[in-house]
Amino acid sequence: MENFNIINKKENPLFKRKEVQIEVNSKITPSHIDVEKLISEKLSTQAENIKIKKISGRFGSNNFLINVNIYDTNKDKNEIEQKSKKEKEAEKKAAEEAKKEAEAKKAAEEKQTSEQKTPKEEAKSEVKEQNA
Repeated sequence: MENFNIINKKENPLFKRKEVQIEVNSKITPSHIDVEKLISEKLSTQAENIKIKKISGRFGSNNFLINVNIYDTNKDKNEIEQKSKKEKEAEKKAAEEAKKEAEAKKAAEEKQTSEQKTPKEEAKSEVKEQNA
């Protein structure tokens, strides 16, 4: 992405965001990740506070129009913007993995506690046998 121009910048206090329209000159269509990095560097914001609405280009042209919403905080973004299907699925997978890790950790702790109890019981039985 060689050229970066801000065409329109509008403050929207109701939604606590800036609505920005950007023109980018590039040989290939820029990805969402590349656009987030570019905007966060140029406008000095965090990438997690940026929601890319649309990347559009014309056939045969190297100019792309990008509509972006930049929120003040990530909390504001999550309250206002709808999550895409990919984002929802990624959150589900992360929650499932965290649940599996927690179950594995719990099972490992139970195994350790059961191993610790076993030698004590054996020691008690040995003491009883020696006393008898």
